[in-house]
Amino acid sequence: MLLSKKIGLILGPLLFFIIQFLPITLVSETGDAVIAVAVWMVIWWITETVHIAVTALLPLILFPLLKVMPIADVGANYGSPIIFLFFGGFVLALALEKVNLHRRIALTIVKLTGTTPEKVVLGFMLATAFMSMWISNTASTVVMLPIAISVIKLLIDDKDGFTKGDKNFALSIMLGIAFAANAGGIATVIGTPPNSVLIGLLENQYNIQISFVTWMSFGLPFSILMIAAVYFVLVKWMFPCKDILFTSSANLIDEEILKLGKISKQEKRVLTIFAITVFLWITRTLINSIFPTLKLSDTIISLIGAVSLFAIPLNFKKGNFVLEWNDTSKLAWGILLLFGGGLALAKGMASSGLVDVVTEAISRGNFPVLFTVSLLIVLMLFMTELMSNVALVAVLAPVVAGIAIGLNIPILNLLIPVTIASSCAFMLPMATPPNAIVFASGYVKVNQMVKAGVVLNVIAVGLLILYYQFVIPLFF
Repeated sequence: MLLSKKIGLILGPLLFFIIQFLPITLVSETGDAVIAVAVWMVIWWITETVHIAVTALLPLILFPLLKVMPIADVGANYGSPIIFLFFGGFVLALALEKVNLHRRIALTIVKLTGTTPEKVVLGFMLATAFMSMWISNTASTVVMLPIAISVIKLLIDDKDGFTKGDKNFALSIMLGIAFAANAGGIATVIGTPPNSVLIGLLENQYNIQISFVTWMSFGLPFSILMIAAVYFVLVKWMFPCKDILFTSSANLIDEEILKLGKISKQEKRVLTIFAITVFLWITRTLINSIFPTLKLSDTIISLIGAVSLFAIPLNFKKGNFVLEWNDTSKLAWGILLLFGGGLALAKGMASSGLVDVVTEAISRGNFPVLFTVSLLIVLMLFMTELMSNVALVAVLAPVVAGIAIGLNIPILNLLIPVTIASSCAFMLPMATPPNAIVFASGYVKVNQMVKAGVVLNVIAVGLLILYYQFVIPLFF
């Protein structure tokens, strides 16, 4: 076990007991209990002493014992509708991966963008970003990586060897895949877990609902702007590769598509269910206005899509289905538990009065609003370079909501940019799984990722401040 894990294993519960049994009261009896539990959880999340999902179970044990909430109230957070929305999204992603449809979509996008070096990089970025809107950024990166490595090897094996331009291309394509995976997930509610944590918090604590299409209305433009920034910084500025020549990349992409063969019955079924689900998400408001008693929600639509994959037979006589329950062994159950733990912690913070304390403290301060907002965005973005963005949003979102109330600004105006900031970690290999995956390829050095990542982090901060001031107010 790593030293950091050993320290975290002892330090988490130790600080919990110290805070819990302090001779003075920090906030209130229940408030101090929530602080103690939050400190324990944050330390275990940062050090990853145990799996993050195991840490997320602590409120189920500690909140009832410390009289913060009854276990039934704590457990309700682990069955929140938003968790089932994400469960449905996970099942759809599972089906896309099982039938290899995600790979077919990715290769088709790369083929359509062209075969000059800059267009190849753009193609890989667009394909990765599109997949990250619907499946995990880890899965989308894993799909694209071997195809990208095959293209890079064409340059290594050509007549002039692996030149500086070739190395720049390899860097651009690798970092482009990782950064596009990070940015692509921002576009949709199910694209990246922090989005769902925020939406769950808003529904549970403030009775505010953000529909799938509303989120996409501002999330997709941000993703597009960020991907454009990534492309410009990598390809046009830091690692230019327009002077290199290779002619075999088109053949390679065609060969990879040929290996997949004709689109199968399973792929057609998954594509149909996926398309109908997305269509229903986009048109839900219109459908509900036509049929007011229907009350269709994003979660219900997500579950309809998921259940259809298990229940609609491919062959009625044989009883074949796209998915069997055994397939769910690959589902990210731990992330669903993590959502529940984050929502339970947020509920504890609200019910114990901690959020009110933060609100009052901010209200008494004389900080310029824009300065405070900018500081929170920077804090979230750079902290997520070092710890799980889901855990970070789970802990900080309730506090940020309290700060927004204290500053007398709409909570969505602040919470949305701060939450999006948690998905903009471009600087370090350990910041996100895509960063780590491309770093492990051997074509990227830490200093190269940092060099590009710092610039992109600054661009992301600037964009998010503009979003706070001008974009989010248009929607809420």
